[in-house]
Amino acid sequence: MTEQNQSETATPPKKPRRSANADKWGAKVMEQGFCMIPSLLLRAQRRLHLNPSQLAVLLQIIDHWWDAARKPYPSKKELSSRLGISERQVQRYITDLEREGLLRRHERYGEHGGRQTNMYDLQGLVDKLAEIEPEFREARELARKSRKAAASPGWRPKKKTGADKDGPS
Repeated sequence: MTEQNQSETATPPKKPRRSANADKWGAKVMEQGFCMIPSLLLRAQRRLHLNPSQLAVLLQIIDHWWDAARKPYPSKKELSSRLGISERQVQRYITDLEREGLLRRHERYGEHGGRQTNMYDLQGLVDKLAEIEPEFREARELARKSRKAAASPGWRPKKKTGADKDGPS
């Protein structure tokens, strides 16, 4: 009898939990790996002076940043292949990113003194995002309050006066 009671009270095996990302993208796609990108980076693209190609190069470098303590070091050849642009173009975009203070290149050398791929320090990007985050948070909060006010009964937009209107008078 004891054996039977134990089997009746045993918890059933748990089903593998699907992640929200697997629900969105599909488990097979997610098995190929994923990269965490702060939404602020995408929302602040213009603020960071990033054209689409520079952002693409930066995102490809970030895709190689798996551990906070280990800086990414993809080759220009790999970045070029992934993006369908020349290695020289990749090099130019990296120089632009460096000039904007978003990354720093560090040369790497093997045990025998031979050059290896550059390592990329993204602390400049991390610092810039942290610097502008309060402004984005404040703007989001103002927008939230504005939406809440607009949903209130009796709300009417303020009428523009002649001084408030855009354009020449």
